[in-house]
Amino acid sequence: MTRTDYVNDPLAPKPNSIVPAVSVIVRDEADRVLLIHRTDNDLWTIPGGAMEPGESVRQAAVRETSEETGYDVEITGQVGIYTDPNHIVAYSDGEVRSQFSICLTGVVVGGQARTSSESSEVVWQPLDQLDALNIHPSIRLRITHMLDTSRTEPWLS
Repeated sequence: MTRTDYVNDPLAPKPNSIVPAVSVIVRDEADRVLLIHRTDNDLWTIPGGAMEPGESVRQAAVRETSEETGYDVEITGQVGIYTDPNHIVAYSDGEVRSQFSICLTGVVVGGQARTSSESSEVVWQPLDQLDALNIHPSIRLRITHMLDTSRTEPWLS
């Protein structure tokens, strides 16, 4: 299944669903961020995905990170809640979602890098080299918010 993201695009299809999702920014001691290369839209991103029935936000974040990267993580904080109505995600099966994502921070506590059906590559990218990768603006915004040390509260949109 393919995925197309639209941001502030008047030609974007109308959403037909809202699915709570999580994403996780994982950093290491070398000040690198854990990224995956998505198989559905060829973009680089942080791990994340839809919550499943019966899961907490924390459980979904840990599961999604493990599924997409092979790493086990411990959740350490919250970056923000992202609900921009002008960010639409359209899937090839006809589902068109309004954005609803809770972005958390985490640290690796086990596992090892491996790809999945959703990730063709798993890398630790130095923060000063993020511009070299094709990353969606909504993910860049989350990383920017995480790095903003002047913030005292999680982002809320």
